[in-house]
Amino acid sequence: MQKLFAMLLLTATCPLFAQDPAALRQLDYDQKAPLDIREAGVEHRGDVAIHDISYASPKGGHVPAYLVVPSGKGPFAGVIWGHWYMPGSAFLNRKEFLDEAVAVAPAGVVSLLTDGPIARPGHVEDKTPLNEQEVTDLIQQIVDMRRGADLLLARPDVDPKRLAYVGHSYDASVGGFLSGIDKRFRAFVLMAGGLSDESDLKSKEVQEYRQRIGPEKFDAFQAKYGWLDPGKFVSHAAPAVVFLQYATQEKFLTPDRARAYAAIVSEPKRFQLYDAPHALNAAARRDRIAFLSEQLKLKPVAPAVIAAIPDLAQPPDPSP
Repeated sequence: MQKLFAMLLLTATCPLFAQDPAALRQLDYDQKAPLDIREAGVEHRGDVAIHDISYASPKGGHVPAYLVVPSGKGPFAGVIWGHWYMPGSAFLNRKEFLDEAVAVAPAGVVSLLTDGPIARPGHVEDKTPLNEQEVTDLIQQIVDMRRGADLLLARPDVDPKRLAYVGHSYDASVGGFLSGIDKRFRAFVLMAGGLSDESDLKSKEVQEYRQRIGPEKFDAFQAKYGWLDPGKFVSHAAPAVVFLQYATQEKFLTPDRARAYAAIVSEPKRFQLYDAPHALNAAARRDRIAFLSEQLKLKPVAPAVIAAIPDLAQPPDPSP
């Protein structure tokens, strides 16, 4: 929850603005640069191949990822999965959605599951409030996910008209940015993530945080990074369909706050609350797969296969 709250605080410092071409340019990159895909190994689960790969990040280094590929020639749908950064979880990395990606692969899906910058080997976290590293990591993750779309769409077995993104927590917020920037995506599933500075700035938690670190520092950071506002991107998600999944057992992302986020998302959209903690639950997973099946025109996924996907455990909240 600490990493999620840091993300919320970062986006909550941003004033409202209409989509700005200058802001969009700061999240752009060279799409013609080599992907430099490297494979470390491959594992097979039945007819599904899990390739352990990496690809070049436009912001430097390589992005560790799993590429999950079904048997056959396609054309397949493509899905990019973005994990949470939950402290104490064994799945605060590309492993979070691996079982889910394997389950939907035979339905006709090629999946890319990446390690975000914070989950990569050698990353040193700066725990100073409102630091430059948070901004650098966020921008890199947005750009790396766009580069992931390049990787999938470069494959001859992936249908360019059937691309989706699934993001949880921190990466739900990243998906909010993507939805307003990259129109190659047909659908988004955004799970339990912060999407609106307008509501967050009104919260007691953010106002207390501003006083704790000092209004001068808070306001200076706001002025410098005012263009980083996921709400002003996700409000331009159309024509992509956005499915918002939120939990009822949250301290900060309460149902009322989730509804406020949903109000700013462009149509068409769907919204669902689940009686669950931040990890969400099996009902959310069933709904998510049903949504992807509908939007991407997948083959049916057997209920028994979906039921066999392990639940994501919710670690104890480390915050006081």
